Amino acid sequence: MQGGAPHIIVHIDTESPIEIGDFVGVFTSVASQYQKFIRANYPELSDDADIYVREVRPGSIEADLIPWALATLASLVSTMENILIVDTFVRTYGDRLRAYLSPGGRDPQATSGDLKDFYRQVAAIAKDRNGFVAIESATYEDGRKQVRAAIKFNTTEARKAIEQIEAHQRELEYRANVIHERVLMVFRQSNIKDVEVGKRSGERVVIEAISKKELALIYASELAEKRIKHEIREADDNVYKKGFIVDVSVEMHDNRPVAYRVTNIHQVVDLPDD
Repeated sequence: MQGGAPHIIVHIDTESPIEIGDFVGVFTSVASQYQKFIRANYPELSDDADIYVREVRPGSIEADLIPWALATLASLVSTMENILIVDTFVRTYGDRLRAYLSPGGRDPQATSGDLKDFYRQVAAIAKDRNGFVAIESATYEDGRKQVRAAIKFNTTEARKAIEQIEAHQRELEYRANVIHERVLMVFRQSNIKDVEVGKRSGERVVIEAISKKELALIYASELAEKRIKHEIREADDNVYKKGFIVDVSVEMHDNRPVAYRVTNIHQVVDLPDD
């Protein structure tokens, strides 16, 4: 064992054989969440945020994973900093995953991609009769493992997590499809060119009733495009001095709004002078 360096230990105990896809998913979900954690909190390490299997021990399945960036980039962070980073990751990931182990649990920051990782983390155990998983942050001193942080769950908890994760995924999909009716849309960037319906137009708009951020504009109908393009190309007044009363849905990516899809134009109004 590499003494003093941080390790992520994944321990899997099942009564029945694990389907290979579920087995791989236990590890790929840890790796995916670790990479996201490093990118968000330690961007200087993000190019090397990979995890490698150092050892798989006999008996129940126990894999010793090495966070490669932290094991090799000693010039950037000390050994103690390495250990604290891995401890923080396991605690943070554990808290996010633990939220789904009881009815009604949610991680409010979870994206659709996060939910896929959480699902893969618990799927193998949820299908077993009496399974158990532990994910640990550990170091080795004189050959003895010292566990510093851990998340543990069994089959009963994993099945609850599956239900909550699937419910949360449906909630995210529902929010992405909600139509916001008769909201005021104003332009921040316009484009006189025609664009295919359903594709990004190159234009950007703000709908303060939904968000103060400007987002890309997508025309979801030809009638909506023709009405707005008329105001951009042919109307006497500046399009930036006009407001459009519209029906829109919000296109999401990883639980973030990225574009408005305009389905209907009700009215064009003059904006008050600032």
